[in-house]
Amino acid sequence: MQLLILILKDIECIDNLMTELAEAGIKGGTLLEGKGMANVLMQHEELPVFGMMRHLMSDTYEKDSHVLLFVLREEQVLKTKSTVKRITGDLNKPGAGIMFSIPLTSVEGLGE
Repeated sequence: MQLLILILKDIECIDNLMTELAEAGIKGGTLLEGKGMANVLMQHEELPVFGMMRHLMSDTYEKDSHVLLFVLREEQVLKTKSTVKRITGDLNKPGAGIMFSIPLTSVEGLGE
């Protein structure tokens, strides 16, 4: 099993993504609201460099993000990744998001 983690800046596509994943048989994910580290640092007035950067880069860093977590069987990982890419587009674009998976050695609570 694997833990697939998706940190997504484009929160507009979340509903469509969740629907498409459910239709593809991927269920039981968890959705969390998040803030990037740069977003948090930009709020610190006492850091003059970040204060200047805040004004220059406000469009990029003031966005919230969503963190999606999925515990998947090996055979579900590729289907999930391809569905995410189809709905979200290219995650390699700056500020789009990041997706990665981590092998799991132990899982409990899935009802299997």
